[in-house]
Amino acid sequence: MGQVKDYFSLVKFAHTAFALPFALIGYTLGVLAAGFDPWTLVAVLGCMVFARNAAMGFNRVIDRRFDGMNPRTAGREIPAGKISVRAGKWFVVLNSVAFVAVAATFNRLTLALSLVVLAVVLGYSYTKRFTALCHIVLGLGLAIAPSAAYIAVTGTLTATPVWISVLVLTWVSGFDIIYALQDAGFDQSERLHSIPAALGVRGALWASVSLHLVTAAMVVVVGAQLGNGILYWIGAALFLGLLVYQHLIVRPGDLSRIGAMFGLTNGLASIAYAVFVILDLVSA
Repeated sequence: MGQVKDYFSLVKFAHTAFALPFALIGYTLGVLAAGFDPWTLVAVLGCMVFARNAAMGFNRVIDRRFDGMNPRTAGREIPAGKISVRAGKWFVVLNSVAFVAVAATFNRLTLALSLVVLAVVLGYSYTKRFTALCHIVLGLGLAIAPSAAYIAVTGTLTATPVWISVLVLTWVSGFDIIYALQDAGFDQSERLHSIPAALGVRGALWASVSLHLVTAAMVVVVGAQLGNGILYWIGAALFLGLLVYQHLIVRPGDLSRIGAMFGLTNGLASIAYAVFVILDLVSA
C-alpha cells in the first residue's frame, strides 16, 4: 500500500506551491466581492489538494511503464514498488470523489465545472502520447485554479481572475517546456511528444521565452486592472525577476541546473507574487 511519506512523494506535494498561491489570489478577489466565509477557504484549499492528488496519482499510474524505463524517473514510487498499481488507482478514485464532493458544496456552477476540471487534469497525462502541446494542457490544468476559486466564493466570473488564469497558463507551460528538456532524448526514443522532442533545445527555449513574454504582459494587465498598487508591483518585480533568472541559468549548452533548484525557483516566484498581490488587495 505504501507509507504516508510515499504518497506525499508520489504527488510531489511541495509542488502545490505552483498553483495554490494563485488560487488564493482568486479566493481573495472573491472575498472582496462577496465577503468572507471560513468554510469556503477550507473547502477551496481542500479542492486544490484533492484535484492535484488525483492528477498526479493518475499520471504516475498510467505512465508507470515509461517512468520505469527512464533513468530519471525509475525511482518513482510505483515503478520502484513502494506503492502498488492497485493502491495508486484507489488513491486517484478517492481524491477525485472528494474533489467533486467538496466542489458541490459551493454552488451549482462549481459542481458542473468540477467534472470539466477533472477531465483536464486527468486527461493531461495522455497528451504526450499524441501532441507536443502537452505543456499547454498542463498549464491549463493549473490555470483553472484562480478562476475556480473566484467562482467558488462568488458563483460568477469576472475578467481579472481570467487574466490571472492566462498568466498561470503561459507561466506554467513555459517552465514545463524547460523542465521537459531533461527527457527530450527519451521522448524521441519512445515516440512521446513534447516541444523539446519536436523543436530541439534551442527551439524549445525560444518557445518558452515566447510564452513567458505573454506571462509578463499578463502581469502588467492584471496590475492595471487591480489599480497599480505599489505592493503589487513589488510582487510583480520579484516574480518577473525570477522568471528572467531561470532563462539565464538554462542555456543550450548547459542544462545542468534544471531539476530541484529549478522547481524551487518557480515555487518562490509564485509565492512571492501571491503574497504581495494579496497584501495589495487587502490594504487597498
